[in-house]
Amino acid sequence: MDLSSYTLPDLRKLQAKIESEIRRRSDTTRRTLLKRMQKMAADEGLTLGDLLEAPPAAAAEAKPAAKRGPRAGAKKAKPVSVVKYRNPANPDQGWSGRGRKPQWALDWIAQGKSLDELAV
Repeated sequence: MDLSSYTLPDLRKLQAKIESEIRRRSDTTRRTLLKRMQKMAADEGLTLGDLLEAPPAAAAEAKPAAKRGPRAGAKKAKPVSVVKYRNPANPDQGWSGRGRKPQWALDWIAQGKSLDELAV
């Protein structure tokens, strides 16, 4: 299909028709599939609700047991944050040297001073 001869308004009309047709077909397919699934469930003496609401015991049985080693599930301890640098303007503010530099350290460096001067 060559669309180069269509004007922009024609293309927009065509787009609207296509979107409408996609919605219509999607709805039809969904309804048809739902009816088929309801019939399959009814043939087994169940409803779709019965299938969708799995009992907790069945859900637990469905999951395979995870292999567990001697330290399985153990969390790594976070490293202790030891303050290596202090803000000379406010000694309550410290930085471990890990992660993003605090603004006061960036300001210090911007003044042409060395970070080593802030070392504790």
